[in-house]
Amino acid sequence: MKIAILGVGNLGYSIAIGILNKKKDLNCNALYLTKRNIKTLEYLGKLSVVKITTDNKRAVKCADVIILAVLPNQLKKVLEEIKEIIVPGRHTIISVATGREIAEIEAVLGTKVPVIRAMPNTAISVGESMTCLSGNDLGNQKMTCAKTIFNALGQTLCIHEKHMQAATVICASGIAFWMRLIRATTQGAVQLGFHSAEAQQLSMQTCLGAAKLLIDSQSHPEQEIDKVTTPSGCTIEGLNEMEHNGLSSSLIQGLVASYQKINEI
Repeated sequence: MKIAILGVGNLGYSIAIGILNKKKDLNCNALYLTKRNIKTLEYLGKLSVVKITTDNKRAVKCADVIILAVLPNQLKKVLEEIKEIIVPGRHTIISVATGREIAEIEAVLGTKVPVIRAMPNTAISVGESMTCLSGNDLGNQKMTCAKTIFNALGQTLCIHEKHMQAATVICASGIAFWMRLIRATTQGAVQLGFHSAEAQQLSMQTCLGAAKLLIDSQSHPEQEIDKVTTPSGCTIEGLNEMEHNGLSSSLIQGLVASYQKINEI
């Protein structure tokens, strides 16, 4: 598989690192990366599988799968640039441009090209992204290709495109929300007497353990909560205090506010 990532900013870079970490699993024998300023990518160019260029057309000509990781306001310009060299039946387009619908890509490239819209998060660089996928009719026929790429970099879920904005909030923005929760837990641990490095280690591993418990056991969060809450105990005391101060309500309101904002954008 030959993959091109056009626009290697933060997300594009994370995808690239994830692909390189899993290149054997993906059978990726060539990875083309494009960026206006390629100096920050020069060290990757030393790898035999990686080709660095400022030329989007060159990358597209050499690749089979094109991942569009450009900024949303640059997407149409890049599509116009490459449309003449897109070959239906050979190229598959995967867009990770936030908020840009499949129809917008089809308006430039036509409807004979497989188009898949993907929303990963930055945990893709460590192989733990939650990536949501949706495609046009031809894109759905190529969905196995996209799932192969993104399953090697975490987990995938195929959804209807109308839910993609909500998925962006839960998964992409969600990384920041979970980071803030880990930071708050760390601050609490410091207040309770731990040094900052110890506090962060405690918070990070406990967060990871909680998620793995749910993943491995396939249970509901409340089932796991019940296992650690005893009558008149410290856990239920803490949980109730958090709820009295609006923990769940604040989280839900934050998600809704983020969703409303992304729809405005």
